[in-house]
Order: sequence, then structure tokens, then C-alpha cells
Amino acid sequence: MVQISLNNAGKRFNKDWIFKDLNYTFEMGQHYALIGNNGSGKSTLLQVISGYATLSKGNISWGDYDTNSIFKQITIAAPYLELIEEFTTLEQFDFHEKFKTLRKDISIAQMIEMIGLKAATDKQIRYFSSGMKQRLKLALAIFSDSPILLLDEPCSNLDIEGYALYHELITKYALHKLIIVGSNDTQEYDFCKQHINLLDYKVAGNNS
Repeated sequence: MVQISLNNAGKRFNKDWIFKDLNYTFEMGQHYALIGNNGSGKSTLLQVISGYATLSKGNISWGDYDTNSIFKQITIAAPYLELIEEFTTLEQFDFHEKFKTLRKDISIAQMIEMIGLKAATDKQIRYFSSGMKQRLKLALAIFSDSPILLLDEPCSNLDIEGYALYHELITKYALHKLIIVGSNDTQEYDFCKQHINLLDYKVAGNNS
């Protein structure tokens, strides 16, 4: 069973706590928004949940999984995660599939067409606009056959059509997943019923 539990969790850099004494359980099939102004720790907490970063205090558990296997259950889309610039769109999907299983009911060609990149199937990612790159990141995350979806500012660099595409992909292909969105934009997490304000767990300048 996939269930993410944080117990007295805290993360600090130098003497500053990004968040501290966080106790929370994320349940499968539920949708959560991590909110709070810039610097409140949204991205940091998502990295902890994904297993990319470790806690400074407390612990995290992923139900039946541990840090060596949880990566198979999680996909993440974030502005700071890079695509391989030398790959084409198709090559990026093929490479991604070596690490994450993609949905079997939709072909890669259909996925590419769905996100508006059919004409760029064989185009190197280095020539993409920032919006095209973000569409591709979202597709790789949402179309992965994993039960946990983490989204950090998912509509970064997207226009109005991109926002509409994001909501369409979430509605059609992701609502059965455990979704955690880190954002200050209500349009990015309007489908999330649970909100966690990380300012409630913010302690600055405390090295205890």
C-alpha cells in the first residue's frame, strides 16, 4: 500500500529551518496542495517526499516501500528538473520508459500529439520553447504508470492553452493517483481538497 507519512519532520539549511515538526499522512487517491509564499519549503518538501532529499530531523515512510524502491512509484514534474537537450521528443519518451513504465492504453505517438508536439516528434529539445519543455515534462510525469504524482509549479511557462491542457491531463489521466502540488497559483491546485500551509511549520534562525 502506498501511504506517505511524515513524523516530526524537519529540514534545515545551515541554521535556518525550512520547515519543522511536520506530522502528516498523505493517502492514496487523495489530492494535496502545499501552499505558502516563496521560501516556505514547498519544493524542498516535494524533494523529500520523492526521496531526492533527506530530512534533518524526524522521518518519512512510504508504506510498503523503502528509499531503494519508492522511486518506481513516484513521478515528478518541476521547473528545476532538466530534460536531455540532445534528445528528440520521441527519444526522451523512449529514455524515460527505461526507468518508468508508461500507460499501456495510449501510445507514445498519441501522447506526443495530445500535448501538441506532434510536429516536434523528431526535433531536438534544445530548440524547444520553455512552454514546449514544460508540456513535455508534464506528459512524462502524468502518463507514467506510477501511483504518486508530484507537481512543483506545474504550469510554469505555460500560456492559457497550456493551463487548459494541464487540467485536461489531470482530469482524464491522474485523478486516481495520490497527487501533491506545490504552488502559489490556485489554478494549479484547484482540484486539491487538502491544503497544507508550510508557513505553519516555518521556524527561522533556530539551530536547536
